[in-house]
Amino acid sequence: MKNLIYFVASLLAAIAVAFLLHNWLASYNDPGYVLIGFGHWSLETSLTVFTVIQVIGFFFLYSFFRLMGVLIRMPSQVAKRRQSVKFNRSQEALIAGLFDAADGNWESAERVLIKHASNSGAPLLHYLTAARAAQSRGALDKRDEYLRKASEQSADNDMTVGLTQAELHLSEHQFEQALQTLSKLHEINPNHGRVLKMMHQAYQHLGDIEAINKLLPSLQEHKIVMEGEVKLLETQTFSRLLKQAAANNDIQAIVACWDEIPRHIRTLPGVANIYFAAMINAGAGADVEAGLIKQLGRYWDATTLALYAMVESNDTAKQLQSAEQWLAVYPTDAMLFSVLGRLALKVEQMEKAEQYLLKSLHIEESVDAHQLLGELEQAKGEHDKACANFKRALALASNEVIKQAENISA
Repeated sequence: MKNLIYFVASLLAAIAVAFLLHNWLASYNDPGYVLIGFGHWSLETSLTVFTVIQVIGFFFLYSFFRLMGVLIRMPSQVAKRRQSVKFNRSQEALIAGLFDAADGNWESAERVLIKHASNSGAPLLHYLTAARAAQSRGALDKRDEYLRKASEQSADNDMTVGLTQAELHLSEHQFEQALQTLSKLHEINPNHGRVLKMMHQAYQHLGDIEAINKLLPSLQEHKIVMEGEVKLLETQTFSRLLKQAAANNDIQAIVACWDEIPRHIRTLPGVANIYFAAMINAGAGADVEAGLIKQLGRYWDATTLALYAMVESNDTAKQLQSAEQWLAVYPTDAMLFSVLGRLALKVEQMEKAEQYLLKSLHIEESVDAHQLLGELEQAKGEHDKACANFKRALALASNEVIKQAENISA
């Protein structure tokens, strides 16, 4: 419209100039004279007519070439217009697909997103959202197809597709497939927080303790998890490694595993007790006797104390003396008196053992104390008392089993 106004205005201006020129020449009674010769031909006319013909010719040629330009550009402009319409529709489809996905309309979201993905300015977003929608409705083959198309749209080092693929595999418990993708991403960016976190999740579900152990320094260094979580992960990881080493009763493997555990984890009662129990079961209890005493001096723990009583010491009398020293600190600990009774029985100090066991039962009844006291009374020939203690030990054990069952059912 603006070009048309310019054209008409220019034409009117040219006509006005021609008219003024004609009037000016007419005032001199001389319209002017123009002669054009070409070979045997000649053209003679007035200056006014020649000027008008020139103006009309210019505007005719100008209009002709403008029209030709419009016709030449028309196919590309039509194509651009068509592409623009498709792009706008794809943008609208993307918004509609995202809303459908948010509302849980997976089939509708998938259909709309895929239909317009090829014309979108962000086809990657179309395919990734469609992949999530396909998985949500259980179409894993379609999910993989959309992920493959998304991968074709992204650069070789693009993490977006890989992260989405790994996340979808994890949510479907396809941990090995997730690890394949995550391993490639880890090679591209070893410090990527989300990759490290998902790798840890996959290794945990697969029970790959060694892999988790190798991953822990990176998790801690890059603050992927909180310090408290790291400590919990370390505790769980090293506990499992100790249990694996203890499964074969291989003393060297148990010691080697223990040596690799950081000092701040070794001192935790749970981890230390696994190590002590493994060594005792492997027949190397005497090697950890000093460690048990040191651990009890650091953390007074009933399980650690019970393990100390299970040690086959090279000097049981000395072992008993060491335990008796704890009475000054814990004079009302029923477990300690029970352990002292067990150790006294080992060195055949029957009277002392009976006193310790009776004190333990006076403070708190326990299965071990009744069992040990029954064994002592049976050795003394007091069968009725021994039988009563055995029955009481059995009753207490039954009650504990019932309580555990009730806790599980609750």
